[in-house]
Amino acid sequence: MAIAEKLVNALIEKKITCATAESCTGGGVGHAITAVPGSSAVFMGGIISYDNSVKRDVLGVPEEVLATNGAVSSECAAAMAEGARRRLKTDLAVSITGIAGPGGGSAEKPVGLVWFGLASAKGVATEKMVFPGGREAVRSAAIDHALDMLLLGACS
Repeated sequence: MAIAEKLVNALIEKKITCATAESCTGGGVGHAITAVPGSSAVFMGGIISYDNSVKRDVLGVPEEVLATNGAVSSECAAAMAEGARRRLKTDLAVSITGIAGPGGGSAEKPVGLVWFGLASAKGVATEKMVFPGGREAVRSAAIDHALDMLLLGACS
């Protein structure tokens, strides 16, 4: 059984709703969830915040976070997840912000660096991963990791 199917089944069983806030994955997590029959009972929606103005204006990421820490940071991932949970009125929300490549990386923030946030009533947790490979490999790995985070959140 695919991770998205396990997630949807767990959310239905626990009567929990979820949402996404995605940047470098461009809606891939939402796509994976909505490919599962019955997902409409638990997936409220997603916000693709590819541009910083969407992170700021729609998700409520403080301008100071974007200016000081950058869009690819723990602080931004946390604010994105909290913003999606609040805006879409869900139990859980996952966020993804990273550098999928092939360009855009630096010594401090290399291609493959992705920050994740998971917001729930208990608060928000962030995780940092650096995935190997090209753009599609990074995006695919990030989608799978976000689904895993949501599944863990649904089961905790």
